[in-house]
Amino acid sequence: MKTRITELLGIEHPIIQGGMHYVGFAELAAAVSNAGGLGIITGLTQKTPELLAKEIAKCREMTDKPFGVNLTFLPTFAKPPYPEYIRAIIEGGIKVVETAGRNPEPYMPYLKAAGIKVIHKCTSVRHSLKAEAIGCDAVSVDGFECGGHPGEDDIPNFILLPRAAEELKIPFVASGGMADGRSLVAALALGADGINMGTRFIATKEAPVHENVKKAIVAASELDTRLIMRPLRNTERVLMNQGVKEILEIERDKGAALKIEDIHDKVAGIYPKVMTDGEMEAGAWSCGMVAGLIHDVPSCRELIDRIMREADEIIGKQLAGFAKG
Repeated sequence: MKTRITELLGIEHPIIQGGMHYVGFAELAAAVSNAGGLGIITGLTQKTPELLAKEIAKCREMTDKPFGVNLTFLPTFAKPPYPEYIRAIIEGGIKVVETAGRNPEPYMPYLKAAGIKVIHKCTSVRHSLKAEAIGCDAVSVDGFECGGHPGEDDIPNFILLPRAAEELKIPFVASGGMADGRSLVAALALGADGINMGTRFIATKEAPVHENVKKAIVAASELDTRLIMRPLRNTERVLMNQGVKEILEIERDKGAALKIEDIHDKVAGIYPKVMTDGEMEAGAWSCGMVAGLIHDVPSCRELIDRIMREADEIIGKQLAGFAKG
């Protein structure tokens, strides 16, 4: 399947693996790329730029296909050394960077000078247009359904994607609620050039996370996520667990007086406990509503092949049949 996004990135299928904290390691990125999608290493999961350089080199040994790096610019308790991370990305020969969070404009000259294609994650049309204006090559349009940070506008993809298609000139992919061939065909019909999947790729054989995490996603329904940090305007969609229940109780008790320090211990440093140690009640970790559509743990190749097979079937038979009527 050829779309503007496959042409831009030099990939076989219009499927991107989103950058995910303590999930986007070389093993997963290489598996997705080898299956014809675009794998993504999560830059800030690597605690230093030197470690990121090693992870990029490791991934390059595992695939000869294109892969990228995610670099998230979000409010944090300690600002990462972004210029050094970017240097590691450039020196590692990376040609695709997925940026997220705050405006990447200060770093765009360095990325563009290195011939890097930049895909910025956006949760609104206005932010997508800003990304286009500053020179991003594509955007990932994230609907309210998505795991992680859905923004503050609460617009689901059935509205957000066609609005983006009306306004944008650059290619964009749909993120949030993407899981299968139906997702891909629907995204294309709404104007997107492909899909970005996060939660779905955690529940794969190659995802280097604890088996408890994969089991939790398969067991979850579309009703099992919650939104935290709304009073702080740093909303995050996470899977419900005991730690999240305690966060929500603190938020209710504090109300408008809530400060990040009040929930710090249940949102900071949680990912190693969950993703590595399998402590599923430890605290908040990002998960999309799409968990309700995830029922198995295939390999990345099995998953991507199935998505493309389903998409071909829907386009070639199901939708064609409607047209004949």
